[in-house]
Amino acid sequence: MAREMTTVIESLSAARIVPVLVIDDAHRAAELGAALAEGGIRAAEVTLRTPAGLEALAAMSQVDGLTVGAGTVLSARQVDECADAGATFIVSPGWDDEVVARAQQIGLGILPGVATATEVQRAVRAGLTHLKLFPAGQLGGLAMIDSLCGPFPGLQYMPSGGVGPSNAAEYIAHRAVFALSGSWMASRATIEAGDFDGIRAASREAMDLVR
Repeated sequence: MAREMTTVIESLSAARIVPVLVIDDAHRAAELGAALAEGGIRAAEVTLRTPAGLEALAAMSQVDGLTVGAGTVLSARQVDECADAGATFIVSPGWDDEVVARAQQIGLGILPGVATATEVQRAVRAGLTHLKLFPAGQLGGLAMIDSLCGPFPGLQYMPSGGVGPSNAAEYIAHRAVFALSGSWMASRATIEAGDFDGIRAASREAMDLVR
């Protein structure tokens, strides 16, 4: 299990940006994945916020060169469903003992959301070193990360919420940030409109910001 988690973290760290995707029509997923990959994106989080989430996840997991995980995972049952659909990692908006334990049990990467020092301490107890900070902007952004670095040295964060072109470069330069989570390069509306040229171009621009 540790090896699988290490491999996923290495992939996400190399990817630098993990788009958060809300997909209403699973038939758009494969073309979306291709557009992201052609724009230089190497990882993606397909959320379960819509009924099409699992089917879209399965389609995107087939895209070459893309590490695909599931987001907005709220239960152990959903962890199993996402694994069956091809997810290599699980992202939750907050801390959930059952979600974390099940992902670890079946060998999936797990990035639980944390918003307090108490949740970070629980993550440490669970053996995790890489976490999602959510909602990063509302929590104070880099100032929050700096505060957490004191009592929890060595932990790494993927900020999500309020991350965009204006602050991406500053976030990724922080020593405790291993990747960024955001949706600006492929918003729900842009995906629904089928603007894959726009997504491809926005992905290139996003990658330029964090190189």
